[in-house]
Amino acid sequence: MSMPVQAGSGYYLVSIYENEGEKTIDFKSWSSFPENRATSTVPELGISYMPNKTWYTEVYASWAKRGASSLANSAWTWQNDFLLTHGQYPVDLALHTSLNKNIDSSRGVDFEFGPAMQTEFGRVQVNTNVFLERTYRTTPTSRMQMKYQWQAKYRLRSELEFGLQGFGELGDLDDWSARARQSHRAGPMISGNFRLGNAPDSKQAIRYEAAYVMGKLNARHTGVFSMRLQYAF
Repeated sequence: MSMPVQAGSGYYLVSIYENEGEKTIDFKSWSSFPENRATSTVPELGISYMPNKTWYTEVYASWAKRGASSLANSAWTWQNDFLLTHGQYPVDLALHTSLNKNIDSSRGVDFEFGPAMQTEFGRVQVNTNVFLERTYRTTPTSRMQMKYQWQAKYRLRSELEFGLQGFGELGDLDDWSARARQSHRAGPMISGNFRLGNAPDSKQAIRYEAAYVMGKLNARHTGVFSMRLQYAF
């Protein structure tokens, strides 16, 4: 299955695809538009590599901008995902992991892990992910948090795919937050892939994705626009 890898699990769908030897330069950015509050923008730039059919690895840096303030480096992230199946079952399964080092030491180190799943119904592709996250090196010690992602898209052609995407944070793993304090967002998305070069085995391509989801983020009503551009080679 062709499954683009995406990171930043509160804002970008995480998925796995089998493309041994592929490298990418990866630019992402999301902006939130909360009610009566300054807009937050977080661009990210990274490089990824898939050395074999199972392992995908990416390192990327994040910057933060709130309102009219200047950009400042906010975190470094190392993502490692492992494809556990290769199309032999109706549902493909991968293990997603992400280690996030915040520049502000008081915010600690975040570790996230969990299953990423994908299946297909003709031209419709469906992704469902459930992740656990905990922040270490903070006072007081944080508890394990539970979050989810989903996407359903129609693959009209490789250059144009469209559908719906959703994200949510439920609270502590063993004690979910009250409904009013949970975060749930959903909205339309669009994506595509443009191959570069004429050689049949060329790995060069430009991939894009954009989404606008609405709902709650950190228990506040907001809209979030995210976009991603990748150069694969």
